[in-house]
Amino acid sequence: MESLSYIELKQVSKQYRRRGQVTEALHEIDLSIEKGKFVSLIGPSGCGKSTLLRIIGGLVEQNCGEVLIGRSSPQEAQKQKQFGFVPQSPALFPWRTVLQNMQLPFEVNRQATKQQADREELVKLLEMVGLGGFIDSYAKELSGGMQQRVGIARAFGSSAPILLMDEPFSALDEITREKISYLLLNIWEEYQKTVVFVTHNIREAVLLSDEVIIMSPRPGRIQAKITIDLPRPRTAELEESEQFQHYMSDIRYHLRKEWQI
Repeated sequence: MESLSYIELKQVSKQYRRRGQVTEALHEIDLSIEKGKFVSLIGPSGCGKSTLLRIIGGLVEQNCGEVLIGRSSPQEAQKQKQFGFVPQSPALFPWRTVLQNMQLPFEVNRQATKQQADREELVKLLEMVGLGGFIDSYAKELSGGMQQRVGIARAFGSSAPILLMDEPFSALDEITREKISYLLLNIWEEYQKTVVFVTHNIREAVLLSDEVIIMSPRPGRIQAKITIDLPRPRTAELEESEQFQHYMSDIRYHLRKEWQI
């Protein structure tokens, strides 16, 4: 039977050499992600979550092991525009309008005809994140939370089938963070892109994910994989359920196992 895996990592390790010293960032990572799934990476600071994300996206190359995106290497997949990136800060051009920032991926890829054809879709995405009334506003006029919503909408508006999200909510206050979590859920449920999401937030990981990958302190290893078997669409009421709280407790348990205090 053919594997359903879309992103496959086998025995992936990464070392950095600085000032003659070798630091092992990741150790023998085995990970398989199916197409259309939402997978979160969670673990302590410095455990290699962002390094792993960059290896998947072809921005950093592993020292050992194999990474496949479909049947391609990450570097080949990157050339084929398979990845959309959502960093911690939204990386908008302040002198461009919201809609112009949304159109940027198509301009970079020189898909001028697709750019025009997708205008309606981009406006729809902005409406889904509550910014339908701001398409002609300049990015510099928006709050941090609004800018991050543009960044998320832009990633889903691109043709990239895989989104790599590196703590995109980390700079936001808790209230804004919770609101944007649900906006992200709504968009993902409609577009069903494959998402790899780095976070430190346990509630966020459970709410968003099909699977949570728990990483150990450096060198980063996969300590546990927890399938989140909760119904979709997910609601605020679901967060109060016993099952939701059980998943949060289970993740905390695994994160605490290697505390050195």
